[in-house]
Amino acid sequence: MEILYSSLLRQGRGIRHGFFTRRGGVSQGIYASLNCSFGSRDAAAHVAENRERVRTNLNGQPSGLCTLYQCHSDVVVRVTNPFPDGQFPKADAMVTVTPGIALGVMGADCAAVLLADSEAKVVGAAHAGWKGARSGVIESIVNEMMRLGAEHENILACIGPAIQQRSYEVGSEFRQQFLEDTADNEKFFEASRDLDRFRFDLPAYVESRLEAAGIKHVDNLGCDTVTEEQTFFSYRRATLAGEPDYGRQISVIALD
Repeated sequence: MEILYSSLLRQGRGIRHGFFTRRGGVSQGIYASLNCSFGSRDAAAHVAENRERVRTNLNGQPSGLCTLYQCHSDVVVRVTNPFPDGQFPKADAMVTVTPGIALGVMGADCAAVLLADSEAKVVGAAHAGWKGARSGVIESIVNEMMRLGAEHENILACIGPAIQQRSYEVGSEFRQQFLEDTADNEKFFEASRDLDRFRFDLPAYVESRLEAAGIKHVDNLGCDTVTEEQTFFSYRRATLAGEPDYGRQISVIALD
C-alpha cells in the first residue's frame, strides 16, 4: 500500500492523515487495486475490503470512515458519529471535532483538500473539482471549521493529487466562466497548442480560494492523476481511453 503525506499536516499534533494511491487493494481490472468508491461499478465486496484496509492503515486506526455522495457542490456537513452503513450525505465537504472519526473524500482528477487546526482540534476534508471550488466549497468548509473554534492562522491545509495544468485542456467557454467571475482568473489559464483551447490550473485555483478564505499555511503535493497512471485513478484518462468506468482514490484525515 502506498500512502502520500503532507509535511505541513504532519506538523499538526494529534492529526492523522493520508492521501492513498490506487495501490494496495483487492479490486481487479480497470479498478485495480485500491478503488474506494461504491459509486463505481466495481464489486461492492472489493470496495468494502479496500475501505477497511484504508481504515486500518491510517495511523491510530479510526473507529469509522465517513465518505460522501459527492456532487460538486459547496455543501459541508458536520460529523459527530460514523454514518450508518450505506448512507452517504449529499455534500462535498465534512468537518469534525470527534476523535476517532476519519473523514474521507474521493478523487479521480478533482482535488482532495485536507485541513486541520490542531490547537482547536478541528479537521476537515473537501472534494474540490472546478465546479465545487468555483461555487465556494473551500469557503464553506473554512467557515464551518471556524464555527467549531478553528482560527484562520492555525489552519493547515494540503491539496492532494489532482489533474495538473499540463493535463487539463479546456475550451474557451470554460475559461470564459472564470473570467466573468473576475479578470484575475486569467492567471490560471495558459494557451494550448490548439486554437481556442487552454490549459487550466485547478490546484492553483483551489489554493487561491484557500488564501482568499484566510488560510495562510497551504501545501500542494503537485501529483498529476492523469499522467501517473500506475499511481492514481483518473476520470479524464479513462474517458480518453474509452474505458467504461474508473476507480477513485481516497484521501483521509482524523483526530487521534
